[in-house]
Amino acid sequence: MRYAKLCVLAVCTSFGHAEADHELDDRDLAIGEHLYLQHCATCHGKNLEGQPNWRQPGQDGALPAPPHDVNGHTWHHDNQLLFDYTNLGGQAALSAKGVTGFASGMPGFRGALSDSEIWNILAFIRSTWPQEIKDVQSARNPQH
Repeated sequence: MRYAKLCVLAVCTSFGHAEADHELDDRDLAIGEHLYLQHCATCHGKNLEGQPNWRQPGQDGALPAPPHDVNGHTWHHDNQLLFDYTNLGGQAALSAKGVTGFASGMPGFRGALSDSEIWNILAFIRSTWPQEIKDVQSARNPQH
């Protein structure tokens, strides 16, 4: 009986983990990479390295584009915030969350990219992270 309970727990735990990432599961990483290079690399870097001094606001008060590799903070955020930030733009996404007084230079890509294309880009970015970082980021997503 104890073995059966452990098996049920293992199955529930594994499903919960998969569900928490479902927006990024089964995405086309090659298309995501292509779209990233086309729309994002100019600011965030070809190798996801971000702009120099990305933690220091520029003259306009906005932070430079952060890295999307493990050195940045992209993996600190849940999937939906990353999607909204990309789709709406940083300022609008933060305002929708009630965050004020923060200048974001991130433009919105609604109209330039479809929802599916944005998810493919985010899945590509996530695919470059080591498993332990993926696990931390996955835990930040609510289960669906």
